Amino acid sequence: MIDRCVSPPASVSMQTARAMAKFKLALVQLLVSPVKSDNLRRASELIKQAAQQGAQVVALPECFNSPYGTKFFPEYAEKIPGQSTQMLSEVAKECGIYLIGGSIPEEDSGKLYNTCTVFGPDGALLIKHRKIHLFNIDVPGKIRFQESETLSPGDSLSVFDTPFCKIGVGICYDIRFAELAQIYTKRGCQLLVYPGAFNMTTGPAHWELLQRARALDNQVYVATASPARDEKATYVAWGHSTVVSPWGEIISKAGADESIISADIDLQYLAEIRQQIPIHTQRRHDLYSVEEKK
Repeated sequence: MIDRCVSPPASVSMQTARAMAKFKLALVQLLVSPVKSDNLRRASELIKQAAQQGAQVVALPECFNSPYGTKFFPEYAEKIPGQSTQMLSEVAKECGIYLIGGSIPEEDSGKLYNTCTVFGPDGALLIKHRKIHLFNIDVPGKIRFQESETLSPGDSLSVFDTPFCKIGVGICYDIRFAELAQIYTKRGCQLLVYPGAFNMTTGPAHWELLQRARALDNQVYVATASPARDEKATYVAWGHSTVVSPWGEIISKAGADESIISADIDLQYLAEIRQQIPIHTQRRHDLYSVEEKK
């Protein structure tokens, strides 16, 4: 596989090089229902629509096949491979795209995980990211949620290669931990994708702020795919799936309803930002560092 993040061979034309430095990302903001088969069918339809609109990389939201909630995780959990991941594999292959499959409740050896699978254009499984940081919060009078009541945390970081660039994956609460984004950037990622489901308390306060912070801190593109808002659900998602540029600008954003948004990921622009404000070469590694545990 050609790594299009590095300089192309001299024989490659400048036009081809420019084309390789830009690709189209789409985020599917799915309205998740209590019926798993309906969620899979609708997700498949919207992924295909995104591909027909030119997307080369498509991402789904967190818990795209299941209502979000600790009481739902055991009921909707699947092994991997299973029904939901089989659909993702098939549609990725049919459309010839890289598909970031949001997340599903996964059952493995008696434990439950919040898991994102990524499939390549040939339908092969590229990575399986289990949510590292479990969403355990208590905001008095507003929201209390404890994923650890049913879920176990993942214990590995997740990066995959495309012909365009390396992409790092986190799930929702993972975005609050700046070290993860820093390590992904050190690994060479130029796009970070976080399927997420912020709620009506944390969404308006922190959803956009965290995305822009991770993008600006690391000079990378950041994309977040949320479920659409369902006011009748026991957990109401904020929506507002978003793509943020390395300059910290919002370049595409959904509202609250089910939709597809897209953005061009321009790696030449990213390189220019890093050249203009060269924080990656100006870090004081003699004074501090963020290291990945081996």
